[in-house]
Amino acid sequence: MSNYAQELRATAQAMVASGKGILAMDESNGTCNKRFDKLGIPTTEDRRRAYRELILTTPNLSEFISGAILYDETIRQSSQTGVPFTQIMQEAGIIIGIKVDGGAKDLARCPDEKVTEGLDELGSRIAEYYKMGARFAKWRAVITIGQGIPSRSCIEANAHALARYAVLCQEGGLVPIVEPEVLIDGDHTIERCYEVTDQTLQAVFTQLRLHKVAFDQMILKPSMVIAGLNCSTPATVDQVADKTIECLLNNVPASVPGVAFLSGGQTNEQSSAHLNTMNARYGDRLPWRVTFSYARAIQQSALEYWCGNDANIQAAQQLLYHRAKLNSAASAGKYSPDMEKTPVLV
Repeated sequence: MSNYAQELRATAQAMVASGKGILAMDESNGTCNKRFDKLGIPTTEDRRRAYRELILTTPNLSEFISGAILYDETIRQSSQTGVPFTQIMQEAGIIIGIKVDGGAKDLARCPDEKVTEGLDELGSRIAEYYKMGARFAKWRAVITIGQGIPSRSCIEANAHALARYAVLCQEGGLVPIVEPEVLIDGDHTIERCYEVTDQTLQAVFTQLRLHKVAFDQMILKPSMVIAGLNCSTPATVDQVADKTIECLLNNVPASVPGVAFLSGGQTNEQSSAHLNTMNARYGDRLPWRVTFSYARAIQQSALEYWCGNDANIQAAQQLLYHRAKLNSAASAGKYSPDMEKTPVLV
């Protein structure tokens, strides 16, 4: 048992507190720069810092956001006035999280498949992040559905890496977010997605057990069971909710405190509607909290409005707050499309 067990349990519960979700703002510099490029924003450290400050200083964000996942550059940055982002988060009551994986790399002898790397020196990096104030971490595995894939090799390699990461986190005082993402890209049906997600979660929890990961001290961040973006028969909102919950009930131990979904290529409205339907139909019967850990589904409208112009910060923050509020409602089964009306920006 970890020396941090009591603290880890308390942190995990706080991460999935009622009405709250986790903000993923851990995109790598390369990914952030690509998004900036599309909008004509300079791809400099200063502009990345300014954008992250915009997010973290959004007034009252902690009403709906329990914690935020940062990138290595971000956790070391400060506001324009010199206040460390970690201090801003602590004073706002937002738990500090950190992405610790090294990204998905080509898996040898498995064409078109990836394995996430970054286990080297992970223990020492976790210790450093803990000292900096981080209390949870994230590691993303990528599973692609295609012709003849995913292979068993890919699923097992990623499950093994997730388990090794998770136990190192718990040993070092960080709650691990375990993120096995089955990509939405492709023309697969929702039935095929269910099959792959089921196989993936089985493998992940088998490895977590083998590596003695404490289930009550972790959070699961899965993708929803959904048809591929190019599928000729898109799944309905009810189908996504039903299939996703069925798959989770078959695989996720009751002692896991919460399931915080990634949005994974869904639109803002889709990710809110799917989460809402799961909670409206099943919420009071589930053993774990079902909430969100979204990135673009919370940030994108704010990023597009800000567009690198600091004169737009206040209005962009209002858009970010609005999106977080809608997903908070969805996590309680109280969201409706009528709430999508854009707030009057000041």
